Amino acid sequence: MARSRSSSSSSKWRYCNPSYYLKRPTRLALLLIVFVCVSFFVWDRQTLVREHEVEISTLSEEVNRLKNMLEELKSVDGDAVKLIGEKKDLPDEPIDVERRQKVKEAMIHAWSSYEKYAWGHDELQPQSKKGVDSFGGIGATLIDSLDTLFIMGLDEQFQRAREWVANSLDFNKDYSASVFETTIRVVGGLLSAHDLSGDKIFVEKARDIADRLLPAWNTPTGIPYNTINLAHGNTRNPGWTGGGNILADAGTEQLEFIALSQRTGDLKYQLKAENF
Repeated sequence: MARSRSSSSSSKWRYCNPSYYLKRPTRLALLLIVFVCVSFFVWDRQTLVREHEVEISTLSEEVNRLKNMLEELKSVDGDAVKLIGEKKDLPDEPIDVERRQKVKEAMIHAWSSYEKYAWGHDELQPQSKKGVDSFGGIGATLIDSLDTLFIMGLDEQFQRAREWVANSLDFNKDYSASVFETTIRVVGGLLSAHDLSGDKIFVEKARDIADRLLPAWNTPTGIPYNTINLAHGNTRNPGWTGGGNILADAGTEQLEFIALSQRTGDLKYQLKAENF
């Protein structure tokens, strides 16, 4: 019995005897490979630690430098601060004024053509000079341009567009509209016009189209269908999506629907848009 225990103990210690591996080249090679791998691992860890310490040291120096700069800025006297503020009142550079004027002229040129050839239509085809209703005939270009007209100070053009929205814009269209395109162009365009001008008609129209889009969110997942009929509320996904809903569209549409809830105080738009 004692001999058996002694034999077992000897068999364990034999792995520590170099001669055991010298007589077995395969195991010796395996041992060397393991040793090299462990060495590389330890060396790599130590290198990473050293690099990390260097980065920490560099960041600390940068933080201290920024703190010193902040203290210097705080110590600037009142005259220097006043001088910095006065720089904001300097006149615009002539080149900047010229550039802005050129952009405004381009807008006037494009808008005048739209008014002349495609008023109330969704888009203008510049070569044929004809209007097309690629979004069902809801004046997509007109609505999408309202905020630009206002910002550029084109008051006459803005007022004409505003009158069309108030008196002629009708969303009761037997047309399968893209939920995404209609949301970003129409709902977003109307809300932007309202925020800039304060005119309630734009919020009322935004609410009208949003109510027609809401049934698209009646899905098991809460991710809306991609297409909806504006008159009847029939929903579907186009064939190119493979029948699936598009999560990216739903995330984008949240912006306009949350904004609409904020402007109207009606949370139903926000709750629908966030329910996925």
